[in-house]
Amino acid sequence: MQAMQVKRVSTRDTYQIRSKVLRPGRPIETCHFEGDAEDQTFHLGAFVENRLVSIASFYFRKNPAFESENQFQLRGMATLKEYRGKGLSRELLNVAFPMIKQNFCNLVWCNARTESKGFYETVGFESEGQVFNIEDVGEHILMYKNIES
Repeated sequence: MQAMQVKRVSTRDTYQIRSKVLRPGRPIETCHFEGDAEDQTFHLGAFVENRLVSIASFYFRKNPAFESENQFQLRGMATLKEYRGKGLSRELLNVAFPMIKQNFCNLVWCNARTESKGFYETVGFESEGQVFNIEDVGEHILMYKNIES
């Protein structure tokens, strides 16, 4: 695989991959997530040969399941099928975690699709609670990672 580069991207840049990977066959409007445009939200993209192939979005949002005051939610992480298994999502997280720590946060959480649970565990996330269903999307589990200071 050619050299990969992680950069900040705009919300709009995430829609095509969100649509293709997370919301196939559904209107593009379903790829606009609440909080996309908030000041502390940021989006990262992994580029291979200048093509955006993997994305992740991070929202300054507290989940009541965790005591920590300052938390970021990871949402909408997706990689185009032909680029999966090459470490792109891991690299997006490696870039994001220091950015999150700069915002005085040390907890990242997400509602992970159950089929992605194994990946999240390999990058240090832990499960919290029971599997739950998100209508029209599928089974998920709440996962979190404490980012060491």
